[in-house]
Amino acid sequence: MTETPQRAEEALAATEIRPTPNADALPRRFADFETFADALDYAATGQRGLNFHDARGRLVRPYPFSELRTDALDTARRLIDHGVKPGDRIALIAETGTEFAALFCGAVYAGAWPVPLPLPTSFGGKESYIDQLAVQLSSSDPKMLFFPGEISTMAEAACERQGCEALDWDAFGEREVSDCELPKLSGDDICYLQYSSGSTRFPHGVAVTHTALLSNLAAHSHGMQLKDQDRCISWLPWYHDMGLVGCFLSLIANQVSGDYLKTEDFARRPLAWLDLISRNEGDSISYSPTFGYDICARRISSQSNVSERFDLARWRLAGNGADMIRPDVMQNFVDAFADAGFKANAFTPSYGLAEATLAVTIMPPGEGIRVELVEEERLSGVPRDLSRPARYRAIVNCGKPVRDMDVEIRGEDGHVLSDHMIGKVWCAGPSVMHSYFRDPESTEACLVGGWLDTGDMGYMADGYLFIVGRAKDMIIINGKNHWPQDIEWAVEQLPGFHQGDIAAFAVQSDNGEEVPAVLVHCRISDPVERVKLHDQIRDKVRSITGMNCVVELVPPRTLPRTSSGKLSRAKAKKLYLAGEIEPYRIAA
Repeated sequence: MTETPQRAEEALAATEIRPTPNADALPRRFADFETFADALDYAATGQRGLNFHDARGRLVRPYPFSELRTDALDTARRLIDHGVKPGDRIALIAETGTEFAALFCGAVYAGAWPVPLPLPTSFGGKESYIDQLAVQLSSSDPKMLFFPGEISTMAEAACERQGCEALDWDAFGEREVSDCELPKLSGDDICYLQYSSGSTRFPHGVAVTHTALLSNLAAHSHGMQLKDQDRCISWLPWYHDMGLVGCFLSLIANQVSGDYLKTEDFARRPLAWLDLISRNEGDSISYSPTFGYDICARRISSQSNVSERFDLARWRLAGNGADMIRPDVMQNFVDAFADAGFKANAFTPSYGLAEATLAVTIMPPGEGIRVELVEEERLSGVPRDLSRPARYRAIVNCGKPVRDMDVEIRGEDGHVLSDHMIGKVWCAGPSVMHSYFRDPESTEACLVGGWLDTGDMGYMADGYLFIVGRAKDMIIINGKNHWPQDIEWAVEQLPGFHQGDIAAFAVQSDNGEEVPAVLVHCRISDPVERVKLHDQIRDKVRSITGMNCVVELVPPRTLPRTSSGKLSRAKAKKLYLAGEIEPYRIAA
């Protein structure tokens, strides 16, 4: 019988890969489980799941939670047969895909502690990546490291240094599965180790219990006012807390379907992220650091088909986090995508850190970005020179504490400060970390009486938290405090610079005094133009700090990044002082 066009179309539809649904009949539970394994057991009884896309945003692998659970249980039994015991660490290269998801959850079922570690980046080179892996393996002391076959040479080299077993996860997944018994888990057990950003040289493995994880995931979903038709779209890496906890573990514990681009695919085609959001028939939740919004706004600036290509009207929560939120960048994004239906009040600023599992504060949905202008003298802690006009910096409201989280601003003497007074941000609640793994000294330094010293500076106002910077990044010159972000942002205003092109920190001059140093990516080859640029930067920094500074022009892609893609000032300073960053020579 000849096949009709209608039947051919129906046959094609029947074989089409379909994503997991936004909603199903399973009653929603908001992370109210004793352990994360219990959460996956429950999610697997519904129809939702994870969906993996290629570099162009095409769906290549739907992965229902039911299938994830089956694979994770098989993985757990393979691990136990391989000699894994409860409390063993299992290091995993955190490539976004089914293999990592099954291994992470399988390690949890086996009572072991998964340890997500980063993929190689485009900067630093092979040896630098091997060094980073080796240091984190030394810190976490895992029984084994699982990795994708394409990085086997580097992974095996790092394992050889530490005496750690190296296993290709594809080969491991082909092993027979026994019927061995799984351990009984409790909420007080450690669920996983998370390495916080910037921890390459002296890494801090944050130990997170099942109770802490689920408490934070329940609080986060409460703050986001999660709805049945919500769907998460993400390109964030799974070795960073916002990607791992907010966009992977949260989806399981709160039964939310999600769509993923690999981080490296987003870097090549950032607008594929917005394509995924546009195709979602429900309401979208998607988070990004500031630079993600920045790169999309820049990429679209030369195009005129915004309204034809994108539909961002149902982007309900456009989360901002993981770095200092820049209102100018957010406004540029609104200007670029308003014609595609994007609404400014979708922006959802938040503040968190791995030591608190993830979320500390979140802006109530629909309130958008709210900014206060603060005199720079208040930020630096010295009286204003009344002979000079006041200078202001825009400080973004990062929202209210999530459920069960207390936040205080404390002065140097430890006393709680009143509203609008800048001090150290402390938080306490059931989702604060258990400890830094095998580092009691660092644990005691930041956990005091159940309160966590975040290391960040900010102030409270009417129940909202405003973050002004990192205490450890502070540049103190002649008794005056300078935030490196202020210097970096000032230099970025010069033509030709992008966010992340500048690193500012303090160095000692020959006479022992501290002076500001600024490393700047330079894309100019003409020696005369380099001298002009050098002088422009020097004058700009002098206008901020009131003194001369060290300006070094360095090759593009020289400045180091943290695991989450943020500029690492501490590492830039270390490499510069060690002579490992070689500046261009500037003619006298």
